Amino acid sequence: METTIRYNLEKAGSVSLTVYDLNGRVISTPIKDQQQDAGTNEIQFNGSGLNPGIYFYRIETGSLSEVQKMVIRP
Repeated sequence: METTIRYNLEKAGSVSLTVYDLNGRVISTPIKDQQQDAGTNEIQFNGSGLNPGIYFYRIETGSLSEVQKMVIRP
């Protein structure tokens, strides 16, 4: 299963995006310290190897850190 994760950056900078399971274990780091432009950005995340359920992803850039919920369906 593939899903699109969209996020908005107020200013350009280095971005990291990490996916976690419910226990807080790191599942994947699809973006690590990648320079990105301000505005709306997106990434295609392939969750085909994951069990169905609730996951979280964290986007970090500069002083911003945001966590969002993501559901992987069967």
